[in-house]
Amino acid sequence: MTSKSIAAIVVAAGRGERAAAGGVLPKQYRPVAGIPVLVRAIRALLEVPSVGWVLPVIHPEHAPFYESLQLDDARLLPPVAGGAERQESVRAGLEALSPRRPDLVLIHDAARPFVEVSVIAGVLAALETADGALPAIAVTDTIKRSLDGRAVTATEDRHTLFAAQTPQGFRFPQILAAHLRAARLPRQFTDDAAIAEWAGLSVVLTPGSSSNIKITHPGDFDRMAARTKGDGMETRVGTGFDVHAFAEGSSVWLGGIEISHTKRLAGHSDADVGLHALADAIYGALAEGDIGRHFPPSDPQWKGAASAQFLQHAAGLVAERGGRIVNLDLTLICEAPKIAGHATAMREAIAAICGIAAARVSVKATTSERLGFTGREEGIAAMASATIEVPRSD
Repeated sequence: MTSKSIAAIVVAAGRGERAAAGGVLPKQYRPVAGIPVLVRAIRALLEVPSVGWVLPVIHPEHAPFYESLQLDDARLLPPVAGGAERQESVRAGLEALSPRRPDLVLIHDAARPFVEVSVIAGVLAALETADGALPAIAVTDTIKRSLDGRAVTATEDRHTLFAAQTPQGFRFPQILAAHLRAARLPRQFTDDAAIAEWAGLSVVLTPGSSSNIKITHPGDFDRMAARTKGDGMETRVGTGFDVHAFAEGSSVWLGGIEISHTKRLAGHSDADVGLHALADAIYGALAEGDIGRHFPPSDPQWKGAASAQFLQHAAGLVAERGGRIVNLDLTLICEAPKIAGHATAMREAIAAICGIAAARVSVKATTSERLGFTGREEGIAAMASATIEVPRSD
C-alpha cells in the first residue's frame, strides 16, 4: 500500500444548521474541548503517513471561518468550494484532485472528528483487492420498517444490517468516473459507496468504531466534550516477553522487517520475537490471553506464518472495542544483529501493521553484557509494553 499515492477529501460544505442550535458557527467550525471539529477531522487524516494530500471541501460562504483555523501542513491543499448537496461537493473535490492523479482516495465527513488511524488503515488495506471499502459497525437494535411512521409493516433482519461510516476509500479513477456518470441522474446518493455500488464497483466492509460518531444534533457536542475528557474511557497497560533460539539460516525477522544475519530464529511461525512480545502486550492490556490462545502453535496452518498477522489481530481487537493504541514500546535483547541501524524501519513497519503513527512506536535494543543465552548469542529476547485506551467496562 505504501507504493500507492493516496489523497483524502474532507467534506465540510454543509451549513451545519441542525447542530448549530442558534449559534453563529456551523458545526464543523465549532470547538470540541477547544479544537474545532474540522481541525480534528483533518488532523486525523494527516496522522496517516501514507496520505499524501488532504483536500477540504467547504461552503463558499465559510471561507472566513476556514481561514481563521490557521491550518498549516505541507500535505494540506487549499480548500475548494462545494455544492448544494454532498454529492456535488465530493465531485468538486474529486475533480480538483484529478490533475494530481492519486491512486487511491479517502472521502471523509468533517462531522466525524474522532476517527481512529486504525479505522483508516483498515479501509486502505481493503483497497488492495476491492474497488471500494467503507468502515461499518453491525446494527444491534431491532430495525422496524414503517411506511407512514406509525404502523409497523416489517421487521428487518438486523444480522444483515450495518451502519456505514467514513472515511470511505476507493480507487481514484473508478470513483471519479462513477461520480461523473451519477451527476447526470436526477437522484442523489446518500454516500459514495452507494454511487460505487450503482456503478458496479466491488465494495467491501471494514471494521468501524463506536468512537467514530457523526455530529448531527446539538447534544452530540456534549457527548464529544465528555469523550475528550476521558469520560467513559480508561487507560490500560500490558506487557509482553518472548524468546526464540537461533538456528541455521541467513536472516532473521525482527520488528516486522527481515535483516541479513548468520542465523535465523527458530519457531513455529517466522519467529519474529519483537512482534510476538508486542502482540502479547496488547493482548495483556485487553485481558485477552496471549498469542498461543489465538494462534495455537499446534495448529499447522500457522507454521511459517508471518508474525505481522498476529500483531494485526491484536491491534484489531483494540479497534473493535472502540479503543485506540496510545503507545507501543519494544526492547530487543541481543548481541547481534545490531539493531540501531534498523530501528526506524522497524518503527514504521510496526506502525503500519497496527494502523497508528510511527511516533507512537518506540524500538530500542540492549545487550546482556555477554551474560546468559543472549550473551552467548544463542537467541534473542524481547520485552514490550502497550498502552491503550478503551471504553470503560465496569
